[in-house]
Amino acid sequence: MTLDKGHSMPRLLITLLGAGLLGAPAIGFAQTPVILPGPSGRAQVSFEIRVPASVRREPLTGRVYAIISRRETPEPRLQVGRVGAPMFGHDVEQLAPGAPAVIKGTELGTPVFDMADIPAGDYWVQPVVNVYSEFKRADGHVLWMHDDQWEGQNWARSPGNIYGAPTKVHFDPKAKTVIKFVADKIIPPIQVPADNEYVQRIKFESPSLTKFWGRPIYLGATLLLPRDYKTSTISYPVNYIQGHFGLAAPYGFEQTGSGRGSAGAASGRSFHDEWLSDKFPRMIAVTFQHPTPYFDDSYAVNSVNMGPYGDAIMNELIPEIEKRYRAIKEPWARWLSGGSTGGWESLALQIYHPDFFGGTWSSCPDPVTFTDVEGVNMYKDDNAFFKNYSEWQLTPTVNSREVNGEIRQTAQQRYWMELVNGTHGRSGTGQQDIWQATFGPIGDDGFFKPAVDSRTGKIDHTVTDYWREHYDLLHYLQRNWPAVGPKLVDKIHVYVGNMDSFFLDRATREMEAWMKTTQNPHYEGYFVYGDQKPHCWTGPGTNADRLREMAEYGLRHMPAGTTTPWWKY
Repeated sequence: MTLDKGHSMPRLLITLLGAGLLGAPAIGFAQTPVILPGPSGRAQVSFEIRVPASVRREPLTGRVYAIISRRETPEPRLQVGRVGAPMFGHDVEQLAPGAPAVIKGTELGTPVFDMADIPAGDYWVQPVVNVYSEFKRADGHVLWMHDDQWEGQNWARSPGNIYGAPTKVHFDPKAKTVIKFVADKIIPPIQVPADNEYVQRIKFESPSLTKFWGRPIYLGATLLLPRDYKTSTISYPVNYIQGHFGLAAPYGFEQTGSGRGSAGAASGRSFHDEWLSDKFPRMIAVTFQHPTPYFDDSYAVNSVNMGPYGDAIMNELIPEIEKRYRAIKEPWARWLSGGSTGGWESLALQIYHPDFFGGTWSSCPDPVTFTDVEGVNMYKDDNAFFKNYSEWQLTPTVNSREVNGEIRQTAQQRYWMELVNGTHGRSGTGQQDIWQATFGPIGDDGFFKPAVDSRTGKIDHTVTDYWREHYDLLHYLQRNWPAVGPKLVDKIHVYVGNMDSFFLDRATREMEAWMKTTQNPHYEGYFVYGDQKPHCWTGPGTNADRLREMAEYGLRHMPAGTTTPWWKY
């Protein structure tokens, strides 16, 4: 590939070595790797965004975005993503009502880093404003962050955020022009689905989290009740499902058709049909809602950056569920499950609370040890963006892949994507941001202390050492096996594809290999790898099959003499 500064093709997967390539500073091989270029300064155009005083009367602190697309629908703000429509952002602090916020051509963008690399032409451009609120935390730090509005930290659709209609403009990055926009529309409140006989929701303010953050913080849950809950008086086992924020019924109960949650395409039975069938064991299925100012999910642990979410879930949310609904309040009848983020959470909750939960079925869990975090060894690598395989070659770290092995995104692309979405870890949907917020210590500015410099990729091993001591699940098991091992026997079930899109199978295999060496007790766990399966493979069979498996597991592990009126075929 020719290295041409005027070329519009993204310059992302090229290994840059030596001095001065594409405007990069001269550097030696033994020093910090050359970083792929960001904004070159060649783009002369800028975007000006105003929020009329009639729309917002108070000063604005937040982040403004300009999103560029070749098509009007769906709205450009709904086209953003890891490799979505190009966008550029800029922070504003106490911006006066009606005053302009300017996004210059020197701002970093994603997935096109340099505005100069977007060819001149006609585009649909949409302005969006992510509004921040002031959090006066109990630890004395005052932070401006997005206050989740029960949408799951998604700034593109968060109630109260401000946007303008998509406008078709002629864009020329070399032209010294200011393209002006007005953001005069406010995203309306989330419409929570109505409860019915089988699907119900709860939401309440968390005393402990509100105290920590200095603003109201809410916890919630969506419950799927068994077919005879309304007419019976018995209590039921509970499947506590972990995962990203959502208000839909567990397991797609209200969806139609066959698929992963169904009995299978051949039978055509939906999960809805299975759940209400006379031949299905009765239980309660629960998904948690615990969005944070950093992310749509807390990872269900206590954190110095996010507060006592672990305590809040264990001491506030679960007790509230078990108080309002007829749940069997015994460990053998509490079954955990979840995938990806929820896979890590369901595994962590079981490991950290082995006496409270009776078993976990964790799918494609986020890194269970930090020796492989989406391709980066947080303990040994010096830079997250590049691998230094030899004295003379630096190779970009692959962050994600397709099932056939093709590269989807590099680590640098991923970190810069999150940085464009929000500085100081405020991307809202950034996976690297939430891991650093959850697992890391507090920085001097009150935000998390970065393990990885988002601009250069340099890794701070004093921070990753903190990760290891506090949240590395494998390291925790290795240190505490004599105490927790006997309580975990027969409780750990893990499923992951061997071509997981984010390489999550590799850390899982490391945990499995160590568990095979355990003694007193010797317990290898239960690990299943899906051949040529991507993220997030949840194991063989259907969701209905997995729930039957949990129910049968409960029968085998309940105390002698326990009656089972919920087990009805």
